[in-house]
Amino acid sequence: VNYERACILLAGIATPAVFSTAGIVSLDFATSILPGWHATIFPPYFIAGAIFSGFCLCLNLLIMVRSIFNFKDLVTDRHIDICARFILFTSIIMAYVYIIEFFTIFYSGNPYEKFWNWNRINGPYGWAYWAMVILNIAIPQTFWIKKFRQNIIWLFIAAILINIGMWLERFVLIVTTLSRTFLP
Repeated sequence: VNYERACILLAGIATPAVFSTAGIVSLDFATSILPGWHATIFPPYFIAGAIFSGFCLCLNLLIMVRSIFNFKDLVTDRHIDICARFILFTSIIMAYVYIIEFFTIFYSGNPYEKFWNWNRINGPYGWAYWAMVILNIAIPQTFWIKKFRQNIIWLFIAAILINIGMWLERFVLIVTTLSRTFLP
């Protein structure tokens, strides 16, 4: 009983902490005037990204604990399947955010934002952008297929790749913005 209360209490403390931390950091970016950072979509974007990468890390830990300690009765195939489905869902949210980001840049008509977007995709760090898209959007789409969702080795590798993609997302966001700002 005390254990369950402690879990609920910690979850109640951790959830607002994650939301406020991701929200405040994203607002630091959003209130700047730098092209690529001046976007109101950042708070939900950062929170969705935190949930996405956090779930992948949890899936990796679950798979390791399950394998090392032989907890197949405690962490069942159903739990792993639900985690994979949730990762698929959050990857769709991330894809939506990426698309909305393109739309807002196009709709703004700001030449600096347009250049930043072109530079992000085709510039010297274009490789990082495309790797980010493949790792964060394409890899999780394999989870539509039950065979992939039930393959523990694939799930473990995919979750690691997605976390690399999320690291690349922050790299792309910061490095491409600071490498060539305000070039029309």
